[in-house]
Amino acid sequence: MTIFFHARTYLSRSISTVSSRHLHICIVGSGPAGFYTAEKMLKAHQEAQVDIIDRLPTPFGLVRSGVAPDHPETKIVINQFTRVAQQERVAFFGNVAFGSDVSLAQLRNLYDVVVLAYGAESDRHLDIPGENLIGIHSAREFVWWYNGHPDYRNLNPDLKSSDTAIVLGQGNVGLDVARILLRSTSELASTDIASHALTALEESSIRKVYLVGRRGPVQAACTAKELREVLGMKDLYIQINGADLLKTREDEEEMMNNRIRRRVYELIQKAATSGPSQPSPGQRELHFVFFHKPDRFLQSEDGRGRVSAVRFEKTALRGVGSGKQVAVGTEEYEDLSCGIVLKSIGYRSVPVDGLPFDHHQGVVPNKRGRVLTDTSGCLVETGLYVCGWLKRGPTGIIATNLYCADETVGSISEDLEKGVIAASSSLLNPGRKGLLQLLDNKNVEVVPFSGWERIDSKEKMLGSLRNKPREKLVSWEELLEAAKE
Repeated sequence: MTIFFHARTYLSRSISTVSSRHLHICIVGSGPAGFYTAEKMLKAHQEAQVDIIDRLPTPFGLVRSGVAPDHPETKIVINQFTRVAQQERVAFFGNVAFGSDVSLAQLRNLYDVVVLAYGAESDRHLDIPGENLIGIHSAREFVWWYNGHPDYRNLNPDLKSSDTAIVLGQGNVGLDVARILLRSTSELASTDIASHALTALEESSIRKVYLVGRRGPVQAACTAKELREVLGMKDLYIQINGADLLKTREDEEEMMNNRIRRRVYELIQKAATSGPSQPSPGQRELHFVFFHKPDRFLQSEDGRGRVSAVRFEKTALRGVGSGKQVAVGTEEYEDLSCGIVLKSIGYRSVPVDGLPFDHHQGVVPNKRGRVLTDTSGCLVETGLYVCGWLKRGPTGIIATNLYCADETVGSISEDLEKGVIAASSSLLNPGRKGLLQLLDNKNVEVVPFSGWERIDSKEKMLGSLRNKPREKLVSWEELLEAAKE
């Protein structure tokens, strides 16, 4: 309990500096949505005291565990979030599991306002035959593996038994996964990629990646920036079927109405026509496959329950109007052999006890961030709000959470002005003091932000020995031990 004692002492000092009547706010989740919400609440309400809890000992959510290691510029936002966490009115409670260490009902009793921003920690499923075969992973699992998330350090994806990987989905995460599989490990070695992943990629047999989408190039879900980076990789053969570039009238209309769609299509078209017709010997290959949807996963014949191929049904677009075309099966099938499949078909949020949840959409029903009692939209859960992917679904980039948080904080401010919620005395809603007592009673080892700073210092020190920005600690034991040092 040493670390908890230090956290309690550290947090108690901040408690004593705040008046007995102020706004107690708890934010669940320390990713971009959580930190942007905290920052905006602090600016909008000088009496606000903000506590941020996270089940991991490390803050920053997908900035740490989701952003690709070869995108260090995207992680600079951590500096902004750090300044927020170091403010006197803010406290970070790491290693606190929402739903088990502390329930939603308990948080609502302790705080005037609870904002849920814990994102999406599960995946959508295809629900087709063979989906549970060995060698099939979600892109989220693979991304967390190469980024050193402690839950997935032992994923051990099979990168040796075949030279071919299939990535299902053509969004930015799918492009990230394909790029990491195909990029030179000498380039990755100078990033903060987890060492176990770098070693596995150095020994990888993967030389060919199929990036498969059920619709056409006009509907590809990636951004132009991400696509341009993949297409510009050194010594990479790009294969795109020219017939897939044919556009419908609806495609033309969609491109006229959406500049991003038009730019993505233009980049794909240029890549299809400007490169060599065949790869050179030993060259790594990226194949963009459009108008194919997975029908089933095929099992290897050795009886070991491993995936050996994906059977795809070819599709065609049907529907009238811009953005309304859907992929419809044509009953023509094609098998693609592979040794590993990564499903990049979307993340999914998970509910907790007492939380209204729309299982179809995978989000908490809400109106401008106010949590609704159900999907009818009639009644609001007083004092309970949502932000980020839990609010809108797994869409957008990091900056999208800035606008999302602005809307949610705006709703909180409106409710304060109208008296729907009010700052309470510490006797009614004890906030931080009450949370500390609750966690102390349960013997929870809380990691405060100072504990994260110790982890951060150790990772940077270890990284400097290998010419890396940091060497991530990837086990719960290592992280908790470093937080105490």
